[in-house]
Amino acid sequence: MSAVRGYALLLRWQLLRYRKQVVLFATIQVALGVGVIFGFSFLVPHVTPQVALYFATGAPTLTLILMGLTALPQDTAQARTSGRFDYIAALPVPRLAPMLADVTLWLLIQVPGTVLTLLIAWLRFGIALHIGVLVVPAVVLVATTSAAVGYAIAVALPPAATAQVASFVSIVLLLFSPINFPLERLPMWLQDIHRGLPVTYMADIMRGGLTGHYGVNAMLAFTIVVAWCAAGLAVSARAANRRG
Repeated sequence: MSAVRGYALLLRWQLLRYRKQVVLFATIQVALGVGVIFGFSFLVPHVTPQVALYFATGAPTLTLILMGLTALPQDTAQARTSGRFDYIAALPVPRLAPMLADVTLWLLIQVPGTVLTLLIAWLRFGIALHIGVLVVPAVVLVATTSAAVGYAIAVALPPAATAQVASFVSIVLLLFSPINFPLERLPMWLQDIHRGLPVTYMADIMRGGLTGHYGVNAMLAFTIVVAWCAAGLAVSARAANRRG
């Protein structure tokens, strides 16, 4: 079986498996994005144009990252517990095809929420977005990188540990990651840590694709995120091959 056909069949299977929950999942993604926009604005006494811009671009970025680093690992851990993971691993498909099918499914579920979140942010804050051609590769790259790292965690750790790590990561992303605020607001030691992690650069390439302005050099941001994506895919492929 070709890699493309194997991926397409797995994606179709996932769509059929989740067909009754798609509307629920999409609604949750919309609620999460809207919650970030309105909930975080309650914490800021005066929402300046810069703060509004961070909220508007940070909300879809955060939902994309949470999809890969929390939703996908938890789903993979459940698949390992139920035996579904081993069943798929026994199929004559490429080892990374299941992960790519999962990423595509969750990305399709999230697209309506992302569009509605940006629309609500525009209505709420009146910000002007300048969506460029790089926004599509930015969305795909952020989603794939998050999923690759999350999948690597799920296949490398026991299922129970994966659930705990995913919950911890979601809290760190919400409170201590420069997605909805500038990196400079964090303590210096935490800034140094984030300069080696992909989260800051994911937010930068998303913000740049939506506004046309990048917080750092666009080539540097894309290079670092691509490097993390390649590392996550390599770890995922090695773990999947070892289990197979």
